[in-house]
Amino acid sequence: MGILNVTPDSFSDGGRYSQRDVALRHAEAMVAAGATLIDVGGESTRPGARAVSPLEELERVAPIVELINRELDVVISVDTSTPAVMRETARLGAGLINDVRSLRRDGALDAAAATGLPVCLMHMLGEPGDMQDNPHYQDVTREVSDFLSERMAQCAAAGIPAERIILDPGFGFAKTLQHNLSLFKHMEDLHALGRPLLVGVSRKSMIGQALNRPVGERLHGGLALAALASVKGARILRVHDVAETVDVVRMLAAVESAE
Repeated sequence: MGILNVTPDSFSDGGRYSQRDVALRHAEAMVAAGATLIDVGGESTRPGARAVSPLEELERVAPIVELINRELDVVISVDTSTPAVMRETARLGAGLINDVRSLRRDGALDAAAATGLPVCLMHMLGEPGDMQDNPHYQDVTREVSDFLSERMAQCAAAGIPAERIILDPGFGFAKTLQHNLSLFKHMEDLHALGRPLLVGVSRKSMIGQALNRPVGERLHGGLALAALASVKGARILRVHDVAETVDVVRMLAAVESAE
């Protein structure tokens, strides 16, 4: 899954892809490099990010979804928690709803159910603006699992069956470095929920903190985590650096397929 942020304030690439032609060229490059999904986001969810209105988010995202759907053969994921954005982008050709708030905004469950699209549910406590204010867990992996299980039950009650659900542990969301590392180490425990796992750690602060690297120097740490996530059974890797990550996945597959 290649990341396409059409926001002015994302932590790694804010403002770089807000123009339609530039966004399309970047999506084309990621597809050429091996991405099978493009994740389009119009609301930054970095720590401390400001909220945007549904109209502002829709004006950023909808034209890009429509353009990519017309020009490229790729599944379009929409990184949104906003019911109106879910409904409109589904109409324009989106193939997946990727919600960091796990459909907890008012109306989001019903909107997602109405689209008929698969949904990715992610673990997060609080909101991006306050999620890093002293997060606390007794057992981070168990609590993440319990949260995702509860959200799956809410989805089922709203008419979204388990077969349409992907799960994201939410690395970097309401978690300290030690929480992130422990959750990653024990990621296999989440397979008990019976749904595919999406892992998104590309360029995140957990890499920066562990290796003392700024955003622009986190590629190697990210590739290490991509390889480890694949070995631990992740089915989707959400990344900025598609070509490099595809090489990691292909190399692992080459070894696994050997006699």
